[in-house]
Amino acid sequence: MPQVPDLCLIVAGDPRQLTGGYVYDARIVAALEARGWRVEVMGLAGRFPDPDVHARDALEAALAAQPNDRRVVIDGLAMGGLPEVVEAHAARLDLTALVHHPLADETGLDEATRVRLLDSEARALATVARVISTSGFTARRLRDFGIVAAKVVEPGVEPASLASSALDLEDDRHPQRLLCVATLTPRKGHDLLVEALAGLDASGWTCDCIGSLDRDPAHAERVAASIAEHGLTEQLRLLGEREPQDLDAAYRDADLFVLPSHYEGYGMVVTEALARGLPVITTTGGALRHTLPEDAGLAVPPGDVEALREALRRWLEDAGLRRRLRRGAITARAQQADWQAAGDAFAAALGGPSQ
Repeated sequence: MPQVPDLCLIVAGDPRQLTGGYVYDARIVAALEARGWRVEVMGLAGRFPDPDVHARDALEAALAAQPNDRRVVIDGLAMGGLPEVVEAHAARLDLTALVHHPLADETGLDEATRVRLLDSEARALATVARVISTSGFTARRLRDFGIVAAKVVEPGVEPASLASSALDLEDDRHPQRLLCVATLTPRKGHDLLVEALAGLDASGWTCDCIGSLDRDPAHAERVAASIAEHGLTEQLRLLGEREPQDLDAAYRDADLFVLPSHYEGYGMVVTEALARGLPVITTTGGALRHTLPEDAGLAVPPGDVEALREALRRWLEDAGLRRRLRRGAITARAQQADWQAAGDAFAAALGGPSQ
């Protein structure tokens, strides 16, 4: 009888968080368990990615608790700032780093922090048996860290019903309903979205922003203040996190998905929008230039408010463009892989048995 693979996944903080990286981790765990793997998920207390003493102690305790030779996957957010802890256990454990994007690529870091994270993450990655990245773009970026053979396991997509707008190509009878799903942090570019929308006729659109307001409260307050200053509180709403069923309803009721990020290691919400047949306006930051198919949306340079405003204007004023991009999104939807396929690829990357 074949041996059942055994795995521990270690993440920073609560594993039940609803941001892209944590959703990826949870979906991969579910897919591995569907293959018969036994998976233990451990969430670490403390501050990440620039760790405090509580984070250091939590990772040390988690690794020390693992028996010799056990497969352990550590999410990059949890390990990149603690290379000395990883090094102490690398010889006796089968360690894999899971990298969504390099920690030093986060928007808004001061130079000292960026350099420190670059150095510490390179040290941590050098000690593990293998590295898995969530996009080809991130795998190429990791060559700057000396990792030339990172395995790529892109996210899958949960099957979803088409949005109402995807079923109605002639949608000229109502203001366009825009949706942005992203945690309110500087990297996600909500401040740019506010400025771009402020230059457009407010009677032609509404925009709901769903995502945590607690990761960077000062930034969230600045975005809210900008919305108020532009007189857009009725049209542009910051709704915070939503439960999965409420998020699904928001996708179903939207006409267009917008993600103005400066940088993404993949951009899972883009493929989630396409799974509903929703066209996307986003940027070319990081992996986004590869995540969004050309015929399914519009991509502008990251940080360019004028270009973002012009893309939104085109969407609002050109019904022919809307029809064309909706057809492109529906075509892209038909080509998406599911999470079980991603889990199978993850198992193969770990060297696990095929089933």
